[in-house]
Amino acid sequence: MTVRAYVFVECTLGRALQVAEALVQVPGVETAHAVTGAFDVIAFVTAEDLVVLGDLLSQRIHRLPGVLKTTTNVVVESTAPSRPTGSARGKPA
Repeated sequence: MTVRAYVFVECTLGRALQVAEALVQVPGVETAHAVTGAFDVIAFVTAEDLVVLGDLLSQRIHRLPGVLKTTTNVVVESTAPSRPTGSARGKPA
């Protein structure tokens, strides 16, 4: 069963963009974004199972230059597919 997770990354000062760019080159990392807030980068990853996810984190992501610490949240439930954003108010029916 495929495991999906969000990985929140703390980086060394000034390295968020470089870490995000390096993360998207790692197999299993679907997206990575430099962000504001408590973390510097948020990545979305997929793996075959929890063992593979653990290897991805410890062997690939933690070893990237500029990565200090990660917090991983495994997806346990998915919602319906994304819908276009924006309000339907004011639009003719």
